Amino acid sequence: MKRDTFRTAFCGLITAFAFVLMLLTNLVPVGTYAFPCLAGMVLVTVVIEFGWKWALGSYAAISLLSIFLAGDKEAVVYFVAFFGFYPIIKSLIERLPSRVIQYIIKYSVFTVCMIGAFLVCKFVLMLPDDDFTISGMYIPWVFLIAGEIVFIVYDLAVTVIVTNYINRIRGKLFKDSFK
Repeated sequence: MKRDTFRTAFCGLITAFAFVLMLLTNLVPVGTYAFPCLAGMVLVTVVIEFGWKWALGSYAAISLLSIFLAGDKEAVVYFVAFFGFYPIIKSLIERLPSRVIQYIIKYSVFTVCMIGAFLVCKFVLMLPDDDFTISGMYIPWVFLIAGEIVFIVYDLAVTVIVTNYINRIRGKLFKDSFK
């Protein structure tokens, strides 16, 4: 198999798997948040093996398919607005020499994307205020702060997945491949 054929086939498989995860968002109650995260994490393999440009192509394909075919549009917004491209830009951000700058950029990207996702959900998808309410109080900022805390775990989880993939899985998957 030629190198470009292998890359295309591999990216197609990853895209299909991530898209299936996006289709599952409607079936599981926490799927709105969990499956976009998992679908984005799957793209890590493409970033590692073939670079961010190939991963960007997979991200675009998953996003378009999800926009038109996935049932949970809120989950699609979260994937398109953040979880789908974060594993791609994480690799670029972590090339910067200063960890402080890395974290400032990561949190800035997260905050801007989540505010954008909130605005799209509220004004484009017309989600009711009940989705952003606890005990009758409308508190989207509390959700953002909670999201910032959960983002720490998500960022660490992506790092752990990258490390485990490289150390445990990569050698078994690509013994005789055309990388």
